[in-house]
This record gives sequence, structure tokens and C-alpha cells, in this order.
Amino acid sequence: MAVIALKCPSIEVAVVDISHSRISAWNSNKLPIYEPGLEEVVKQCRGKNLLFSTDVEKHVYEADIIFVSVNTPTKTKGLGAGKAADLTYWESAARMIADVSKSNKIVVEKSTVPVRTAEAIEKILTHISKGIKYQILSNPEFLSEGTAIQDLLNPDRVLIGGNEDPQGQEAIQKLKAIYANWVPEDRILTTNLWSSELSKLADNAFLAQRISSINAMSAICEATGAEVSQVSHALSKNTKLGPKYLNASVGFGGSCFQKDILNLVYICESNGLNEVANYWREVIKVNDYQKSRFVNRVVTSMFNTVSGKKIAILGFAFKKDTSDTRKSPAIDVCKGLLGDDACLSIYDPRVTEDQIQKDLSMNNVQWDHPIHLQPISSTSVKQVNIFGDAYEATRDSHGICILTEWDEFKTLDYQRIFDNMRKPAFVFDGRNVLNVEKLREIGFIVYSIGRPLEQWLKNIPQQA
Repeated sequence: MAVIALKCPSIEVAVVDISHSRISAWNSNKLPIYEPGLEEVVKQCRGKNLLFSTDVEKHVYEADIIFVSVNTPTKTKGLGAGKAADLTYWESAARMIADVSKSNKIVVEKSTVPVRTAEAIEKILTHISKGIKYQILSNPEFLSEGTAIQDLLNPDRVLIGGNEDPQGQEAIQKLKAIYANWVPEDRILTTNLWSSELSKLADNAFLAQRISSINAMSAICEATGAEVSQVSHALSKNTKLGPKYLNASVGFGGSCFQKDILNLVYICESNGLNEVANYWREVIKVNDYQKSRFVNRVVTSMFNTVSGKKIAILGFAFKKDTSDTRKSPAIDVCKGLLGDDACLSIYDPRVTEDQIQKDLSMNNVQWDHPIHLQPISSTSVKQVNIFGDAYEATRDSHGICILTEWDEFKTLDYQRIFDNMRKPAFVFDGRNVLNVEKLREIGFIVYSIGRPLEQWLKNIPQQA
């Protein structure tokens, strides 16, 4: 919404939320999320044609176009539990729109939703319409956290789905005209509603599948002596594949990939497509396997126990250049190590101590709900300490796990870190961002995903 305000100064953009604390943060000098370039855009537009408010009904009443970006968490109970999207918040938003509207509206789905959600929303609005006409559009977001502003300023495509009748096509053109202020026309794609809704799920499923594919290859590389980075490089030169999403890692995270694949699995099962559902379910299984494989490697490498040992965790966000920790692989890795009674010292340059403690104390589904419905204060997890500096986090540690690919981790003084660690000193690079040879020259025992194991396993001392 901030980019629309930036590129369309004649349009007033009101961002509304029922959470007073969140809106207060958006109106402050410290935004509630970190995203490169976002603060500059907000400051440039805020107070002009961009405002943040808790007066939801007032701004819905005044709006011509309403973008709905509510949470669509995975259901935890009832029909489709563990797979289907919970549309409670979407339905609540639709009923509120119908209750307060006095003029015709275009309602735009920005949340990632199951196929045919628009049909359900349209039924709700129509039955409470009081003569008001609504057009439902699907306009999924294809940005990536960490590069979101650039993705919005220079998108590879904008997708708008709507009804194929004249009223639906008119609504599509109105939304298309907004994006046309800065997006070339050939990048603005229009489809029917169902194709647009499915395209977003498919997009995330294909990207996640690609990550799981290269991570599966990393396990083969370790077993056979191949080098996953060399395999990735060879694959990237195939013009049919390209270079993106071919970096082996500890696993994918973020708010969308797993949730959307589970949603896709449920849609397949609901339509009797069990073989297709099983296919997509395996993408998540491989991702879970990669995380558990990493934990097992840490434990077995450190003489089959990390009980009472200090393990430094560098990076907690699910990827660099964001403060987002939703479904971060670091959460499962940390919980796995804590399950073996490790003592964790965690450092991330953008994630707060409260967020880390909250993630390690919450169950796997609480994070997916609106912030005001999450636990207000986190319960500190025993054996976890949070540091504001990588050197302090690694001091007196037995091992280091790199779990986010922050650039600063590449340039740390690892000789200094080694000198202040217990010996033997281990490094487990879950993002393949470090120079393994230099670390070994310093004296570290190094595990790097997808590299041959024999090079370092034979050098591991046999006593603690």
C-alpha cells in the first residue's frame, strides 16, 4: 500500500487495523517490521496521501476500493485441520464491509486464499448487500521479503483476476489503471478469479519444491562426495532452469510456503486428487527432513550429545534482510537442540529478544494468527540466552550454527571467535555462506550442507 501511495500521489491510501499497538508503531519512527527501503517510502508518504488508522469502519465506508490482507492461518481443528486455510478473519472482514458500506465497492483479495474463496465472499456480501453492488478481484502479491520494495517498484508481473462479465471487467480495468502508473502494461496480467487465486498457491508451491529438490540433492552430495554448490552451478546454466532458488540450506521458512502447500494438499484431497496431494505433501516432508538432518548432524558430530553444551545460533530470521521469523527453520533447529538439553546463545541483527523467546515458547500454529491474538508476553525458555553481538554469543561455546545468511556473518573475525571457544570448536553452516577452507585452517571442525563429509569426519577427536 505504501508503494501505491508513493506512485499514485492523487490517491489517498488508508491502512487500517484493529490493533492499536500495531498502528501506533506504523505512525512512529520505529516501524513494526524491518524491510529494506520501507521506512523511506513510509516517511515520504505518511501524512500526505498515506495514513494509518484504527478507525476501520470509517475508512471502509469512505473507500472505493478495499484491499483485504487479513491472516488466513491453517485450521487447527475441525474439517481440514492441519491443512485447510481458516477463513474466519476473511469472513469477518467481509461481514464488516457489508455492514458499513453505503456505496458500491471493489473488494480486492490480497491475502493468499484457497481457490473459489472469492465466490464465498461474494455470497456473503450479496446476501447482506442492502442494494450495494460489489465486485471481487483477486490481486495476489508476488514479492519476496528482503527485496519487497524493489519487487513492488519493478515487478515481473502484476496479476489481477475478476469476473468475466462486463461489471467484472470494468473493475479489473479500474485496478489495472492504478498499477499502470508505474508498471508497464505488458506486465499486468488479467485472468478469471479462480486462475488468479490458484496462481498464487502454485507460485509458492513451485518455489518451495525447487528448494526441497536442491536440499534433497545436498543429502546425496554428502553421501557420495559430490559438491552441492557445483551441482547447483551446473543446473543454473541450464536455461530451462535458471539460477534462482538453487542454494542448498537448512530448509525454507516464511509465512507462505508451508501454509500454501498444505492448502493445496487439502484442495487436491477435497477434489479426489490424492496422488497429486501426496506429491505436494512430499515437498514439506523433505523440508522437515532437512531440518531434522541438520540437528542430527550437530548432535552426532559433537560426540553424540549436546547436553549442557553451549551452542551459538547466528541468525534467527527465516532469511536475511527481514525481521520475519514465521516458520523460520531456526525455530525447529533450536527446539531440536533444546530437546537434547543444549544451552543456546542466540544472535540475530534484526530479531528482538521478545520475538525469539515467543517463537521458542509458542506452538507451531499460534504464530499464524493476528498479533493481537498471540500471547501478549512470552515465557522465557530455559537454557536460551539472547545476545546483541555475535562475538558475545559465540564466547565459550562448543559449536556455532549459521541459520540465516546475514552478510555480516561472512566477515566476522573467525580467528577471534575460535580463540574464545571451547575446543574442539565446531561450525555448522546451514546456509553455505562461509569459507570452509579458511575455517579449517584456523582449526574449526566444519560441517557445510551438501559438501563431502569425509573431509572433516576423519579429523573429529573421539573424546569430549
